Amino acid sequence: MTESAFTALVLAASRGPEDPVARAEGVSHKALVDVAGTPMLLRVVRALSASRAVGRIAVGIEDPAVLATLGESGLIAAPTGNTPGASVLAGAAALDNPFPLLVTTGDHALLTPEMVDRFCTDALATGADVVAGLATKETILKDHPDTVRTYLKFRDGDYSGCNLFALLTPRGLKAPEFWGHIEHQRKRPWRLVRAFGAMSLVLFALRLLTLDGAFKRAGKRFGAKAAAVLLPWSEAAIDVDKPADLELVRKILGRDR
Repeated sequence: MTESAFTALVLAASRGPEDPVARAEGVSHKALVDVAGTPMLLRVVRALSASRAVGRIAVGIEDPAVLATLGESGLIAAPTGNTPGASVLAGAAALDNPFPLLVTTGDHALLTPEMVDRFCTDALATGADVVAGLATKETILKDHPDTVRTYLKFRDGDYSGCNLFALLTPRGLKAPEFWGHIEHQRKRPWRLVRAFGAMSLVLFALRLLTLDGAFKRAGKRFGAKAAAVLLPWSEAAIDVDKPADLELVRKILGRDR
């Protein structure tokens, strides 16, 4: 692994019996749901393996034996926590020299090597400690007008997350530490912004807060430099949280076969 290569951490822990996608598909882990003949987790692993930016891949999952079913060599089993934020912290702590660390999820079935390379390159260029990948509402709806996403509404546009995060320095771990206290609000933008202070909430409500300004405020709140990078692919923002998402992903991959 070269000095600049990323370690990728894929969050693939089970959400338990309440996960609607895993329950509907009859599997223990949502990431193991079959999409166009391939488990979602394997699609993610293959995209990371084909990326020029990634040097090694760890998968956060409760049962390491699950990884053997994928048939991919060289995967590292990482411990998990009770929440995604806790799983990032547990995974980073278990890995030797984890930085720069790329974090994504096992349900990111549309992830491609091009997305990974673009995100990692742009993340390094920010000089930040922690970076999040986002896509604009226009980018997403241009190709998939019927998809339902959660958007953060700022003065300069509406944005949705792409489940791609870069922790470039040890200070970047301050983000998942803070996120652990508020991630249950991730689908409620108002409550999420409120956690960053009263002034941030006021600016957000009046749509006076820009994306860049929001990340600067967030970084100050948890003690690290934070930045966002925009990705030009609508599919970068489509993961599988609910059965309707799974239907869309299967439709997209079926069309592209």
